[in-house]
Amino acid sequence: MRYTFLVETYATERVKVVSVWSEFRDEDLAVRPRGDDARGRSVLEQMVHQCVSEDLWFRNMLGIDVGAPPLPKQEVRLEFMKRYAEDSGKRLAALQGKDDLWWEADTKFFDVPRSRAWVMTRRIAHTSHHRGQLMAMLRMLGRELHSNYGPTADTGGLMQNHAPTIYAYESLEELLAGESAGGRKAKLPGSGGNTVTERAG
Repeated sequence: MRYTFLVETYATERVKVVSVWSEFRDEDLAVRPRGDDARGRSVLEQMVHQCVSEDLWFRNMLGIDVGAPPLPKQEVRLEFMKRYAEDSGKRLAALQGKDDLWWEADTKFFDVPRSRAWVMTRRIAHTSHHRGQLMAMLRMLGRELHSNYGPTADTGGLMQNHAPTIYAYESLEELLAGESAGGRKAKLPGSGGNTVTERAG
């Protein structure tokens, strides 16, 4: 199947979303990039946006309805993580059953006809964009960052420093169990004094 890569990418991206959410604390949810500027979404509003917009895109553009409300009853960090993990898992299962003809067929991207493969690519980019905003928010809050794609300053620097990739948890199941128990993230070694720049010297 030509579009397996899209399914595999979605499978990893959904885990990355929940992983980044796990790096926050409940007291962070009201934080905005600037506290006095309502134009910047709070951490909570980013979580709401991810859940609601993904639900709308999948139902209206891809015809995949998981039959569940997109938001948790209790709007706290752990409940958002559980809600999104469950719903995105159902979406993943539905995508795994689609053939090339389904992916290549046109649907409506708002009011523009696009293939479902095009819409899915745009959805993955949309998710990654908002996850990047939240990772910047974690740095503004002075938090440590586990790996999301590769090494971070907190896992030892950059690839040229031979820094390892250290995920907070080995799987989504371990993540939810660990966070439900108060947090069991992998320990981070820190930067070791390495600067996070690709400049030589």
